[in-house]
Amino acid sequence: MVHLQPMKWIKDWPVIGEDKDGNARPNGSSGRGKGEPVIIHKKPNVGKVYPITTPEESDEFNSPKLGLQWQWQANPKEGWVFPTASGSLRLFSVYQPDSINNIWNLPNILGQKLPAEEFIATVKLTFNPKFKNEQFGLIMFGSDYAYISIEKGDDGIYILCKENIGADKGNKEVDNAIFPAKGNESYLQIRMEKNGKYRFAFSDNNEKYTIIGKEFTAKPGRWVGAKLGMFCLRNNITNDAGFADVDWFRIEPLK
Repeated sequence: MVHLQPMKWIKDWPVIGEDKDGNARPNGSSGRGKGEPVIIHKKPNVGKVYPITTPEESDEFNSPKLGLQWQWQANPKEGWVFPTASGSLRLFSVYQPDSINNIWNLPNILGQKLPAEEFIATVKLTFNPKFKNEQFGLIMFGSDYAYISIEKGDDGIYILCKENIGADKGNKEVDNAIFPAKGNESYLQIRMEKNGKYRFAFSDNNEKYTIIGKEFTAKPGRWVGAKLGMFCLRNNITNDAGFADVDWFRIEPLK
């Protein structure tokens, strides 16, 4: 959950929440105290009435900069992503050794907070691998995680579904399902229902979707809630990595 809390200044000190017990002391006192968080609070008077809006969620990737809804799992490095002239976001595959069977500490997950209790998240991409085992994934990330990915195998391109229960404890991923892909262009989808229940689906035309894998339950991360994310990986060392071009990422109401 993301909570918006009231804040006021007391002698140049920000007091967040409500100071019900009066322990928010100004500068110079012995201890500054604190406010207490609130669940419900009256909206401040902002001068006029505005329509209800939500933070940005979907992204057509037509801007040279990432939208403010996106956040990396760690400090980003040059070469992970590039906007393209065709209006897509190019994610280059990032090296991860075979010995690491868990992406709990993977830095190059580009994610955002869950936008609602129920929703559909769909990503359209073109996969351009150069080596076996390169993959692009759409993930529901937390201490337990699961993802749907498109991956280059020995004899073609495949759609896979994997999960990890207890990823924060070092547990390994488990294969949940695998389908052959019809081509390099794919639509990957997460369908989120109430109580954190979600399933994955894929399509080659954005019309008929195939459900893949079982029903999963979203779990929070170490100090944040569960997040939606995208990643691109490889397990070989090279300066000539493959990539995935993400045309768009869209959030829609659950149908």
